[in-house]
Amino acid sequence: MRVRKISEVLGTKVYTDSGDFFGEIEEANLHENKIEGWRIKVGGSVMSLIGGARGVIIPHQFVRAISDIFIINKTALPSQESQIEEVPAELI
Repeated sequence: MRVRKISEVLGTKVYTDSGDFFGEIEEANLHENKIEGWRIKVGGSVMSLIGGARGVIIPHQFVRAISDIFIINKTALPSQESQIEEVPAELI
């Protein structure tokens, strides 16, 4: 296992575990020196699923793998039953 700096993963492409492009990593959210979540700039067809928002925060628990790309659980995608925290436009 290779330890990576957060700055090394910024800009990394994010895909769901089903292979769909989700977006790119913009920022890590830290709490007490641990990664709590990732702010992702949404791209591709996913943007229509989240009501046109340009970014979302995905809790770290949804990340399945980090390497040359991020892989997240497709359960991280918004649905009628669940909401993903939307990033205000002025922060993007």
